[in-house]
Amino acid sequence: MSRIHQHSEGHLIDRIGWLRAAVLGANDGIISTASLIVGVAAAAVTRNDVLIAGVAGLVAGAMSMAAGEYVSVSSQSDTEQADLARERKELSDNAEFELDELAEIYVKRGVDQPLARQVAKQLMAKDALTAHARDELGISESTTARPMQAAITSAVMFSVGAAMPLLMVMVSPANALVPIVSGASLAFLALLGAIGAKAGGANILRATIRVTFWGALALAITAGIGKVFGTVV
Repeated sequence: MSRIHQHSEGHLIDRIGWLRAAVLGANDGIISTASLIVGVAAAAVTRNDVLIAGVAGLVAGAMSMAAGEYVSVSSQSDTEQADLARERKELSDNAEFELDELAEIYVKRGVDQPLARQVAKQLMAKDALTAHARDELGISESTTARPMQAAITSAVMFSVGAAMPLLMVMVSPANALVPIVSGASLAFLALLGAIGAKAGGANILRATIRVTFWGALALAITAGIGKVFGTVV
């Protein structure tokens, strides 16, 4: 067996579909639910009112995330399928032109013309549509749109994220809901940023600062609104 077959590589790009949806869902779950809780609590209402608002925010947010992700990623999938259908027709109508086109792509990447044409011919003989999808359209197995995966991942992770500030409401003194929920939620966001960065191979400090800053801004604004108006917005 060759060395290349003995060596298995796992690339981070393979995680991009579910990782983006997971981080987005959890981040929105924490920020939106914590902001809602803090805004309602700042209006000086009862703990029961805060819990009701938080649970309603969790359910509505999870459903919204699922629907939004499904619709947006489905649009991407529709576009990919339309491009693939057009490419399939072009391959059927003018295979020689498509061969030249694929070879030219490899030439632009630095491959000599004779070798580029030979590679293009061999790849098209095996699976012409896949070759053009990958190298001409930029559609590959790791980046292709998966609407259901995105919808389910976002909804589940939103619920997980939203449960964190709700838990803090249940264990915190009624007169200290705003500072405790805010502080704990920012800690959760920092942890999420670090985990997401680690999973995606990104800079951990930069990711942590980014999510914590925007979370703090959202919490401050909604707490201010709740305090000023003294009612549930």
